[in-house]
Amino acid sequence: MHLADLGADVVKIEDTGAGDYARTLGAVGNQASAFFRHVNRNKRSVSLDLKDARGRDAFLTLARRADVVVEGFRPGVVASLGVDYDAVRAVRSTIVYASISGYGQDGPRALKAGHDVNYLGYAGVLDQTGARGGPPALSNLQIADLLGGAMAAATAILAALLGARARGESRYVDVAMADGALAHNIFALQALAQYGRTFPRGEDLLTGGVPCYGVYPTRDGRWLAVGALEAKFWRALCEAVGRPDLVAGQLASGAEGARVRAELEAVFRSRTRDEWTRTFDAVDACVTPVLALREALDDPQFVARGMIVEASDGGRSFAPPWQLSGHAFAATRGAPAQGEHTRELLGEAGYDAGAIEALVDAGIARVS
Repeated sequence: MHLADLGADVVKIEDTGAGDYARTLGAVGNQASAFFRHVNRNKRSVSLDLKDARGRDAFLTLARRADVVVEGFRPGVVASLGVDYDAVRAVRSTIVYASISGYGQDGPRALKAGHDVNYLGYAGVLDQTGARGGPPALSNLQIADLLGGAMAAATAILAALLGARARGESRYVDVAMADGALAHNIFALQALAQYGRTFPRGEDLLTGGVPCYGVYPTRDGRWLAVGALEAKFWRALCEAVGRPDLVAGQLASGAEGARVRAELEAVFRSRTRDEWTRTFDAVDACVTPVLALREALDDPQFVARGMIVEASDGGRSFAPPWQLSGHAFAATRGAPAQGEHTRELLGEAGYDAGAIEALVDAGIARVS
């Protein structure tokens, strides 16, 4: 999606059976799921049976015109289908071929199945999240999938494209989502290097171990996010709530830290989240509301930045998290139906109408 949002012509290759399972993930009725629609905008779909030689040949014909191929199977699958890196670079010498998997193309766990929670578990990230004395906390944001998979792959692909064009040769990109989670677990690594150990969840600087950084409940059962790590912000916070006596406890730990947190929690519980938000709108202290997504979609900062866009189905979606001069993002194409562009793309690749219909009639290609 990120590459499509940047203007790339992204072609989604689906099988002729069920297609992308995400299309039915939480779907209502016959419409594709909202999840599928959000992450497949600006793409075209071709449906081919790669287990048949004619389907494989059609794929390689399409690949001759491509700059990048991305696959997300377990190691060895694309080779068994005859569409792996070696097969593609034989027909496109400057191809950038990216494989995205859970654990990478080699190593003792390469063939294991996994999901975001598994990758975070292996990378030591899950062990760090959660409240003091409680179990590891699950996030509704897929950290390893999106940071370790999507963003890491997009970054590496763009770098590989520059290299391939500069040198006139192909490049292979091996992205492991577990590696991406591990590579960004920097704060815990710093603690390990500095202190010889990581701190238990809820006792680290960023997980509630000090009063100046954490979340605090308000009178109406909502929450405030406090990020007053710098002394000037903490002092401003204490003065704004009428408790200058708490200034010395900014980074307190142990019993004193617990006392300061309890004192501050009692203060914040005296008013509602929105009342405190209005107070801190005028105070430079890094104290902000914890918004529900429905509220975030209407937040004036995100609205001003153009982060909320109308989706093709009439709902709302997110714009890309960047702004580039000379490039205006637009969702010009909604998520495709399975095989929606099969005829169109095979025609662009050089197949005549008769050859395309022969593939469709034989069940090698599918059209919507």
